[in-house]
Amino acid sequence: MLNGEVLTNILLMLLCYVYIVLIILISGKMDKNLHISQKTSRKFLHAMIGNLPFIIPFFTANIYPTLVAAPFTLVTFLASPYSPLKSSNKRLKGLADITEEGHPLGLVFYAISYTFLAFFFASRPYIIAAGILPMAYGDAAASLIGEKFGKRKYRLLAIKSLEGSTAMFLASFLSVTTGLIFFSLLYSFPILEEILPAIIVAAVATLVEGISPKGFDNLTVPGLSVLAFILTAGGV
Repeated sequence: MLNGEVLTNILLMLLCYVYIVLIILISGKMDKNLHISQKTSRKFLHAMIGNLPFIIPFFTANIYPTLVAAPFTLVTFLASPYSPLKSSNKRLKGLADITEEGHPLGLVFYAISYTFLAFFFASRPYIIAAGILPMAYGDAAASLIGEKFGKRKYRLLAIKSLEGSTAMFLASFLSVTTGLIFFSLLYSFPILEEILPAIIVAAVATLVEGISPKGFDNLTVPGLSVLAFILTAGGV
């Protein structure tokens, strides 16, 4: 017999799995049913998966958030062109189509970043949020705004636009600040003291996204954003 605490954690895990699968299915159908580009579908997927840190406080053991993320590292790899099981691309066609439209391993890197952060910081999910939210919302805004309105181009290691980078900074700051407001209600830290760290995180995320080769920002942005938050906010 499972005790109540274990059962609650398992139900939360199942809820997360259902949410992720639904988002993948919706993203895979958006281009055909809503006539939305696969790039926009991919960014929708990024943003919606980025909401998972908000569920972490309700787990009662740190291992469960890691178990939510870890399987999708394998799933996204099997959906990529590098999968050794070519039949998996057919079974995971919706996700495979989205993956192949962007960097082939972009979603794999995203899942790795989330798994890594969940493993080390599940007891302080606001740290996870400081890394994931800039990737989820900031990068999505940078990509979509940059593609549509980006006229002032610059190149460090990748071609970017000032318009896209501005969108990255604003979306990162707003999403991280919103996340910290939510977590401050649960963990009782003063939100006003976290405004400056949120600004620094947004600035670091924007700089890192601007110099990261395509796809690798799914690793570099979460990792360095978390580092910036820990250094400026002391991990709260």
